[in-house]
Amino acid sequence: MNSQPIDFRHTLVAKHPERLSQIRYLLADSGLGLDNDITLFVEAWSGAQLVGCAGLAANVIKCVAVNEQLRGENLSARLLAEVQNAALERGHFHLFLCTRPCNKERFARSGFWPIAKSGNNAVLMENTPQGIERYCRSLGRMRKGGEKTGAIVMNANPFTLGHCHLVEQAAMQCDALHLFVVREDASFFPFSARLGMVRAGVAHLPNVTVHEGSQYIISRATFPAYFLKETGKVQQAWSEIDVLIFRDFIAPALGITHRFIGSEPFCDITRQYNQTLHALLSPQIEVVEMPRIKATGNAISASEVRRLLKTQQFSRIREIVPDSTFAHLETHYRASAEVA
Repeated sequence: MNSQPIDFRHTLVAKHPERLSQIRYLLADSGLGLDNDITLFVEAWSGAQLVGCAGLAANVIKCVAVNEQLRGENLSARLLAEVQNAALERGHFHLFLCTRPCNKERFARSGFWPIAKSGNNAVLMENTPQGIERYCRSLGRMRKGGEKTGAIVMNANPFTLGHCHLVEQAAMQCDALHLFVVREDASFFPFSARLGMVRAGVAHLPNVTVHEGSQYIISRATFPAYFLKETGKVQQAWSEIDVLIFRDFIAPALGITHRFIGSEPFCDITRQYNQTLHALLSPQIEVVEMPRIKATGNAISASEVRRLLKTQQFSRIREIVPDSTFAHLETHYRASAEVA
């Protein structure tokens, strides 16, 4: 096989979904899964056989695999070069990848630097040694004075009275409060809408700074977990990497002393994430967990708003979201046939 020249092909997943079956088999031979957000694959062919692949989901490289018989022949480096060129052609210059720590040196030789690591499960890397430092310098320009500086990270899908209560209570306890809205677009509401609802919902709080999330605030929905088969390991790797980046880079840049979170009675993933925050931030940063407020006897949740929205129950939605969120939902989601 290795006497054959290697032919590299670029495949758009949307146009050629039938090609995924061979890619899936190649990944499986390497103990890897196939993440479903990949839009382009670079394929390496030796004659009629697929011998390597590397996927691209926006600016994240995923699913890099090489046929076992060709390992050690620099094919993975060539694949990485090809997929980086494909990313550049699409305007993505700042690239990320996540891999097992045992592969860190292999990717380092192709120009990737580690940011944070979750034990033996995963390491997040980027294609520049200055990326995280540049981000922290930009954050540093928004650093505020005072002894107590807080932070909240939220998806706000959508922004509810529960979110508003958490922000108001945290703002009362802090000289300055930094509120990060997770940037990914894997939620029911797109990022621009969520950001707008948050900004409108906290506009009355003068010591709150709203930040557009970055790729250094990692969404569970977009975490590249193709190399981790066990759900528990995926959850652990995502939460630890996200929290370590916050602790080691974001918090020092802004002088954050406290991280505020809401208690989580519904979602196991969020509850475990909260536990990771407690475990990894202390004692450098105090984690303040606040109980959720209730409406009509139940804890307020964004998932309940989404459920009510699907059945157009706006009178019940009004009870659990701020006026600014309700106005957005009415404008964009009320069925035209419904009588107000």
